[in-house]
Amino acid sequence: MSHPGGVIVTGGTGALGRALVTLLLERGTSVVVPWRRVEQWRSLESSVPSGALLLGFEADVASAEGARRFVEQAASSLDALDGVALIAGGWAGGATFEAAPEDEWDRMLRSNLATVRHVCRAALPHLLEKGGSVVTVGSRAAQTGGADMAAYAVAKSAVHALTGVLALENRHRGVRFNCVLPGTIDTPANRAAMPDADTATWTTPAAIARVMAFLLSSESAAVTGALVPVDGPA
Repeated sequence: MSHPGGVIVTGGTGALGRALVTLLLERGTSVVVPWRRVEQWRSLESSVPSGALLLGFEADVASAEGARRFVEQAASSLDALDGVALIAGGWAGGATFEAAPEDEWDRMLRSNLATVRHVCRAALPHLLEKGGSVVTVGSRAAQTGGADMAAYAVAKSAVHALTGVLALENRHRGVRFNCVLPGTIDTPANRAAMPDADTATWTTPAAIARVMAFLLSSESAAVTGALVPVDGPA
């Protein structure tokens, strides 16, 4: 069964992803998410507003085949793919470059960059059919140096670069690419990990979601290739 046009949100079961999924659903946008843990998917599914359309498919979008299969499932479930929000990712840090665990580099590249690369490659042919918007998630830390988190900063810097490349390549093909740059996001996980931090300077998932929703919408039709800081208190 096909449904009206909608948006893919990777990482939709996480804190920022849930905030964006909820906002889009409240605004009448259909949303499709990939999930890895069934309990997280069921938790998200149970929070859907009445009358809203949320679809989910089990997928590992860090792999080329997993991303391709998921995007095909999402596209076949919608009349059109209008946009993609690429939130899936991970953080690791706390040690200098030479002291970091050996596997940290590959883990950060896989979770933060491979997810963007594979989903973009799979989604672009569908987005080119009618036009659309892609929003990636970078990091302010990648811009400011990323000390003690080299692998994460490098992976997010690559996301910034890839977003810019895709914006240029698709500038006259009807598909826009922009990237938001959060600082520390005010989530339960971050509060638990940094109990002594000054959370007054952190940014809420809802505030970041509002910026992402704007970039996904036609209201931002003139914006492409932007790296948008979203690290203020809100």
